[in-house]
Amino acid sequence: MREEEIEKLRGVVRDCVSKHLYSSAIFFADKVAALTNDPADIYMQAQALFLGRHFRRAFHLLNASKIVLTDLRFRYLAAKCLEELNDWDQCLSMLNLPHHHTNNSLIYLDKDAAAAEINISSAICFLRAKAYEALENRAQARLWYIAAVKADPLCYEALECLIEKHMLTCDEEATLLSSLQFGPEDGWLSSFYSCLTKKYDKESVVEAKFRELEKESCISDSSDSSITQTLKTNTDLLACKAEYYHQCGEYQKCFELTSVLLEKDPFHLKSTLVHLAAAMELGNSNELYLMACNLVKDYPQKALSWFAVGCYYYCIKKYDQSHRYFSKATNLDGTFPPAWIGYGNAYAAREEGDQAMSVYRTAARLFPGCHLPTLNIGMEYMRTHSFKLAEQFFMQAKTICPSDPLVYNELGVVAYHMKEYNKASLWFEKTLAHIPSPLSELWEPTVVNLAHAYRKLKMYHEAISHYEKALALSTRSVSTYAGLAYTYHLQDNFTAAITYYHKALWLKPDDQFCTEMLSVALVDECRRGVDPKIEFRRSEVFV
Repeated sequence: MREEEIEKLRGVVRDCVSKHLYSSAIFFADKVAALTNDPADIYMQAQALFLGRHFRRAFHLLNASKIVLTDLRFRYLAAKCLEELNDWDQCLSMLNLPHHHTNNSLIYLDKDAAAAEINISSAICFLRAKAYEALENRAQARLWYIAAVKADPLCYEALECLIEKHMLTCDEEATLLSSLQFGPEDGWLSSFYSCLTKKYDKESVVEAKFRELEKESCISDSSDSSITQTLKTNTDLLACKAEYYHQCGEYQKCFELTSVLLEKDPFHLKSTLVHLAAAMELGNSNELYLMACNLVKDYPQKALSWFAVGCYYYCIKKYDQSHRYFSKATNLDGTFPPAWIGYGNAYAAREEGDQAMSVYRTAARLFPGCHLPTLNIGMEYMRTHSFKLAEQFFMQAKTICPSDPLVYNELGVVAYHMKEYNKASLWFEKTLAHIPSPLSELWEPTVVNLAHAYRKLKMYHEAISHYEKALALSTRSVSTYAGLAYTYHLQDNFTAAITYYHKALWLKPDDQFCTEMLSVALVDECRRGVDPKIEFRRSEVFV
């Protein structure tokens, strides 16, 4: 057979692969390899077998040719076959074979391949990491995922695993990104990667990242404005923004954005996860029910689907059922962090502290870059008044993620309970310093806590100022009115104290503290020689 006819058959094989006609591809590739015995054609036959899911046959073909010792691509494809067969030990053995260099150790296998391609060494590092992770050696997996990204920043899958599985702390993520060697044309990719990492920075910093990404895309090709437009409306980028809104506590804004994204792309799983989290925070049980039904129908084998079912039951306070479905999600995918957090929270909601702590500890071990399990362990200790232990775990969480305001808030609460009011006020001030401006109602308790700490330190003017700031965020908080009334009472401003005690009792008429202190304030006002009935009428008009 002439060379032109063989080349035509190679073209047929490539066309069959592109049209997903794998049996045809295998048939013709087998004939080409038999006619030429060329390593490139043997590789093409092995690829066709792999795509046709004949993994053992593909592995046997590659392993039988001694080229597997000299060509990394042969070795990589052989290891991929073992990955599909879940033979992880042999997969690692294949990847760790000694490499025999020859003058032509890397065969040019695809005549039509583009010049830009991901480094084969990066792909091998990534597969090695997956093998170690499957063998539950997460420390080695982490090292090889990092090696894969460093070998080639275009290996997005490795970075995705590091981020989604929380293998790195905030600082380690930043260090890794700064160490990557991007090409001059990949500025947009550097910006995009920085948007994928944890987003606890100041609002201006995060917004600047998104703006920089859009600006970089403009610079990359000024002649075609459609590129900028595509990136501005890109689903991945908008999902990152939604994630940021969720972390800022802007749940309604997050929910609205993910709703738009899921209309555009109903099967974008990252947007789906953020959408579920926002719906949970908003208590939108109807949306959770619909999402859970659709996910279970479309993806019955995905942990996300059963996590959604668990979220629905958690939202309607059926914690037994939610616990069951969160557990199912962790069994389907042990590396899915939200399922572990939900699993622990379901135990905590049922006040089964020991089981909750066990789940949180497992999550902390599996996801060393995620501070939430450690933070939740601290909260469980605080619930049982073990304040010293709680403080230790909050400090651990702060080490993992030093920019999450919730960690500082919990440190402030535990210091307040230990009567260390100076320390508590410092932690609450740090909390407010880490919150993106302007303050939302979500952070009203922190402002109230800071006011309580100031009151304990007899800094009454600062306390009153923060109570009033809290009232600007929410006018339905009994503790704010009670704290403000008590602070005025301590200043002997009985008129103002009586007014705010009345406001607190209007919101909660059976509040024992306010009822008793109102009686005391009225007595104190009487002792000053002022008619309390007049003041009472004035306070009624004010209310």
